[in-house]
Amino acid sequence: MTSFDYDLITLGAGSGGVAASRRAAALGAKVAIIEGSRVGGTCVIRGCVPKKLMMYAAQLGDAIHEARGYGWAVEAATFDMAPWAAQKASEIRRLEGLYRQLLNGSGVEVLDGWGRIDGPNTVVVGQRRITARHLLIATGGRPVRDSIEGIGDWPTSDDVLDLQHLPAEVGIVGGGYIAVEFASILARLGAKVQLFYRDRQPLRGFDEDLRTRVAQALEAAGIVLHAGQAPQRVDKQDDCYQLHMASGMTHRFPFVLNATGRRPHTAGLGLETIGLQTDAAGAVPVNERFETPVPGVHAIGDVTNKLNLTPVAIAEGRAWAEALFGGEAGAARLPDFSQIATAVFTLPPLGTIGPSEADALAAGHTLKVFEADFRPMKQTFIGGAERSYMKLLVDADTDRVLAVHMLGADAPEIVQSLAVALTCGATKAQFDRTVAVHPTSAEEFVLMRQPARVVKPGA
Repeated sequence: MTSFDYDLITLGAGSGGVAASRRAAALGAKVAIIEGSRVGGTCVIRGCVPKKLMMYAAQLGDAIHEARGYGWAVEAATFDMAPWAAQKASEIRRLEGLYRQLLNGSGVEVLDGWGRIDGPNTVVVGQRRITARHLLIATGGRPVRDSIEGIGDWPTSDDVLDLQHLPAEVGIVGGGYIAVEFASILARLGAKVQLFYRDRQPLRGFDEDLRTRVAQALEAAGIVLHAGQAPQRVDKQDDCYQLHMASGMTHRFPFVLNATGRRPHTAGLGLETIGLQTDAAGAVPVNERFETPVPGVHAIGDVTNKLNLTPVAIAEGRAWAEALFGGEAGAARLPDFSQIATAVFTLPPLGTIGPSEADALAAGHTLKVFEADFRPMKQTFIGGAERSYMKLLVDADTDRVLAVHMLGADAPEIVQSLAVALTCGATKAQFDRTVAVHPTSAEEFVLMRQPARVVKPGA
């Protein structure tokens, strides 16, 4: 029998890789995890966590303004990026240290350096050449840098989160999660923001009613939207970022964020040494058990370009480890990803689970659509304009609630709770029998009695 240094070598110490490695070690495997940057990955180091810390800073600006309407005498406040950046850096260092402690405490050996596959079962990291019965690719994604001519070295979300000073004006290119979140946040921190994107609405793939209201909320925050107007090429002159449009117009900014997407981080991994081919986007192909076409080589998370969400990568990692190292019992624990809740942390934020109205109709469902659109009590008291929008999609034939969509204060928290009900197959009748908690915004989800409309496929 062939002897190996480890049972498992994981390439990438992000959320998915850490979860898989720890679970494998708990099940008795000898595990090494390799990371060339910082332990914690995109979400912890340069994504979800620091972004939400920046969102909290922006949210506090709203709170200071609203406080006056509630009787507080508040002096004019301004935002200083430098203290926030210092505190953020301290928190990220703490979290990285915690992740290292968790790995060490689980018996996982952490190898710092860039790992490269060098033939079957073999990885080279630094001066070391190590082998394992199983290799797990969990290297995540990285920003797209070739979407527009000239944009290669322009700032991405990584750079925004490391800013020491807030730019007076910001141009953002893109219309997805990252683009709309940072547009919303930076505008509330005090920057003048313009958003450029190819589609007619931001957040392609989301429900149309949510997309429309997200655009309205961005405009209400003072953000200038350039729908259907992505630049043809970009350049930089005298510390000024320039966006050259198809119309011949040029927009100039002291800072521009490249938010044109992310793609799997597979370059330089040495996949060619084992005959593993990626797709056009660089994604590693896997089956439902996270196995690649190469025996003994597996992949999870964003590097597979399937469901690019941190909780999905964590669930995949744990399930994969249990299936591989947990025997027959573990093999039955592969996750069900048929319904996944997600959030977009604009201000106000968006939360959603289930298909869009268009997708539900395309799947053949006749829909009862329930809606609520209102100003929450907190806003009406001070004459605020911010609104909440809620939407339920119900299968007219079975009464099952197919989707919950919301834009408004606390939407991610509310939708997370309702995701349990949808996972359990809740019906609209069960929503109706649920007694409301009053006064809350969330109660609207159990008080919608009459559908706004009934829609049939193809109508």
